[in-house]
Amino acid sequence: MGGQKFEYDESGSTFFYFVLSFLALILVPATFYYWPRKRKEDPAKRAELCQCPNCINKQIIIEQSQPYKGVKNFFIKLAIISGWVLLGFLAYKVSQFDYEMSNFDPYEILGLPPGATQAEIKKSYRKQSLILHPDKETGDEKAFMKLTKAYQALTDDEARRNWEKYGNPDGPGAMSFGIALPSWIVEKENSVWVLGLYALVFMVALPTAVGTWWYRSIRFSGEQVLLDTTQMYFYFCHKTPSMPLKRALMILAASCEFDKRHNSEIIERITDNEEVPMLLRELPNLGEKNKEQPLCRPYSIKARALLHAHLSRMRLPQDTLECDRRYIVGRCPDLIVEMVNCVNQLIALAYARRIPRLPTIETIENCMKLSPMIVQGLWEYKSPLLQLPYITEDHLKYFTNRKKHIKSLLQLAQLPGEERRQVLRFLNDKQYDDLMKVLGNMPYIHFQVNTEVIDDENSTVVTAGAIVTVTVFLRRTNMKELFGDTTIKEKETIKEDAGGEEGAGENGEKQENDKIDKKETFKRPVWMKQQTKKHAPSKKSKKPVAAKVQAKPAPATSTPPPPSNETKKTKEPKKKDEEGEDSEVGSSDESEAHSSASEDESRDKSSAAEDDDDQWEKFQKRIQKRERLEGRSKSSHPVHCPYFPQEKQEYWWCYICDRKSHTLLTAPAHVTALVDSHELQLRFTAPRWPGLYTLACCLRSDSYIGMDQQQDMKLDVKEAAAVPAEHPQWDLSDSDTDNNDQGGNESEFTTDDEVEEE
Repeated sequence: MGGQKFEYDESGSTFFYFVLSFLALILVPATFYYWPRKRKEDPAKRAELCQCPNCINKQIIIEQSQPYKGVKNFFIKLAIISGWVLLGFLAYKVSQFDYEMSNFDPYEILGLPPGATQAEIKKSYRKQSLILHPDKETGDEKAFMKLTKAYQALTDDEARRNWEKYGNPDGPGAMSFGIALPSWIVEKENSVWVLGLYALVFMVALPTAVGTWWYRSIRFSGEQVLLDTTQMYFYFCHKTPSMPLKRALMILAASCEFDKRHNSEIIERITDNEEVPMLLRELPNLGEKNKEQPLCRPYSIKARALLHAHLSRMRLPQDTLECDRRYIVGRCPDLIVEMVNCVNQLIALAYARRIPRLPTIETIENCMKLSPMIVQGLWEYKSPLLQLPYITEDHLKYFTNRKKHIKSLLQLAQLPGEERRQVLRFLNDKQYDDLMKVLGNMPYIHFQVNTEVIDDENSTVVTAGAIVTVTVFLRRTNMKELFGDTTIKEKETIKEDAGGEEGAGENGEKQENDKIDKKETFKRPVWMKQQTKKHAPSKKSKKPVAAKVQAKPAPATSTPPPPSNETKKTKEPKKKDEEGEDSEVGSSDESEAHSSASEDESRDKSSAAEDDDDQWEKFQKRIQKRERLEGRSKSSHPVHCPYFPQEKQEYWWCYICDRKSHTLLTAPAHVTALVDSHELQLRFTAPRWPGLYTLACCLRSDSYIGMDQQQDMKLDVKEAAAVPAEHPQWDLSDSDTDNNDQGGNESEFTTDDEVEEE
């Protein structure tokens, strides 16, 4: 390495190579990702969109919400095009660099064919030297030096040998490495400017950028919700374990995202002093006299009034309160998801006895109800038919007649075509077509539930305290597939006060005592309460178990029933006769028993191998399910929501609860990728005591009212199997015990006395 040397780039060739590579590395992906493209809309999908006035107005508002989009796209295109022009210039510049010894051919330099004579070489050299000599007007020092080297390579023997061997008449040259920076960076005159640039970039700009990013990021949670808002949700949900719907709406309106001190996007106008009090007078039961902080603050009261006006579909001033309503309503879905997560965490803390109050299932369900209400701009008690275009409160009378009373969207879809058109006779043909397009694109969910105990010998039997896995299969179809189909019955909606436990075995008396106690309005599940002295029979059940343990256990697959009294009496004389038999019969019985035991062992090995294969297959299936869930997206189907200011996708919540004790058993799973079908798993711990329990698996929509479903699950909990005290594999033969006894007094280490004896 003695011939190597490092030097800064004087000519700029390596620096241009570096800049060219770096620019291409950035420009290619930036062009692919940031080049503005017009979205190609499918004509078929565009034809399915609703053309009602509210939807058209919503599209206009969405387009107007980005006024600088055209200017932004222009500057993006200009920057990308400028980058490609610069890249082309650098590529041309690099191609023009003249590398002196890259292709040194003396015959080509002298303009002679290979194999020319010495006279021709000298003649050509003299002719070109008169032109290229530096003292001449047409001289070129660089070209003259190149001409001289070519002449020496063909006339000097040593130079010719070097050229033929190394490609250079001067012989092998030293390897040089160029640093892709110009030499003026290390010059003494420019040191102050270079150090100032380094200090500006690494000591000012970089720390400022990182600090700004960090300060902004630590203020938000994973759902891009302010941490102050999350803390407020925790406080009020813990303070109010049983939260009604209007209380949840009041807490939602008090989010810090609507306060100008926490969010600079909030606009406070002078006109609010006149318009907000007028709006408050039009809204009853707003709770503006509440003295709790921050529920009584002006921003909270304003946001609450705007949410109430949104749910009542009231008209607001377009340039002031209407703009505020669109902003507040657009932020609500993410805030509701965060509120649901907060209640879920409080329930988990209550189960772990970290907090004294257990939030009820009504609290988390009321938080979930807020989402479809906000998206559709409709109170929960209103008719689901109001979600369709062109239908108002005045038109609901057409859905009630002597024959049928249509209450749900499914009932309207199942009507025959002529009868449906007769019900919607107040609409013209164009309006009727729009309504049918919207109704046909609404979801209908096929909801199936399967209960099992994974990693257990019998996965269909639920024992006390086992981990129960509930696999939920969801399949989405459009409502237009049900037009005129009366065979499909309407699914069971969520019953908030129904359900419960049909029988709890030994816990019947305890449940009756709990019902008598009226101080607690909402009780914990039966299996979560501490066991009292009333469960003494469980101690008696240990005696027969101990008797079974003393006997030699049989294989689990062929456990015989306990013998009756008659069989015991008949077996006693047989035992006496067997004691009187001779030794030959005893030896034959022992050989038969040994052969049968060997057959049983071979069968056990084969069955164990089959069990291992089954467990491995189940393990692989679970891994595949986990991989599918990890790569899920947040795109499903668009929602028809003309009163919601943004585009919305269909999401769902799925969970298991106990309606009788008003408790949540599993964390709500947020399904965000239900395009055609989806599968999810919910896990919870089975009750600690045997009995028949009725639980509810619920599916809630965050976008539509009236789409919720519930399936009751009958959970027959059996008593857990006793822990075996003996096992056939633990039995040791007599020969093994003898060997163990003999070697029990011997040490595995050699003593000094034994070495001396040897």
